[in-house]
Amino acid sequence: MNLKKTDITLHVDETLDAQRRAELRRSLCTLPGVFDVVNRDETPHLMVVEYNPYSLKSDEILRTVTRRGLHAELIGL
Repeated sequence: MNLKKTDITLHVDETLDAQRRAELRRSLCTLPGVFDVVNRDETPHLMVVEYNPYSLKSDEILRTVTRRGLHAELIGL
């Protein structure tokens, strides 16, 4: 099994309250290969997702967000 860590930054266009951000974080954390998701109150539109690229592709992470009816982009790819 290849264990590699990388991360991506997501920009979520909508302004989400703390509860909705926590729900999105929990949803992303359930994806196989995700190690952690960080979203700070100071930057509510940004989420950093740390994951194993051998287990999960960045477009799958983005699709998880957009399936929730949100608009988001990957930053820095």
